[in-house]
Parts: sequence; structure tokens; C-alpha cells
Amino acid sequence: MDRIVRLDARQQAELKRVADDFVALHKGDVMKALMEMIVLNGEMQRRLEELGNNSTRFGRHRAYQ
Repeated sequence: MDRIVRLDARQQAELKRVADDFVALHKGDVMKALMEMIVLNGEMQRRLEELGNNSTRFGRHRAYQ
């Protein structure tokens, strides 16, 4: 983990609401929702890394972003 993010009470409540909705989307199966989230996060990380690599092709180095 690169950094620690601290949430205030309002942000925590919103995060819980979104998490509850995501679990409900998976018919209450928390493990299925967790596995789906892991897959989605992996895909997002891959895309971000790809974007970062593409930006160096156009003269922008990651260290200067």
C-alpha cells in the first residue's frame, strides 16, 4: 500500500452504503462480491499502469506527474 487514507464519518457512511449495494448486487454473497472487487481492482491497476507507460511516450515522465 502506497499511502494510508483516513475517512471522516460521512465518507465512512458513504463507503458502507456503496459496499452494501455492491454486496446486494451479488445477492448477499460477500465472498462473491469480494472476489469480483479484487478482479475489478486488478483490471483498474493494469489500466492505470498502461496509461502511465503511455504518458512516457509523449515526453511526460511519471516522476514529474
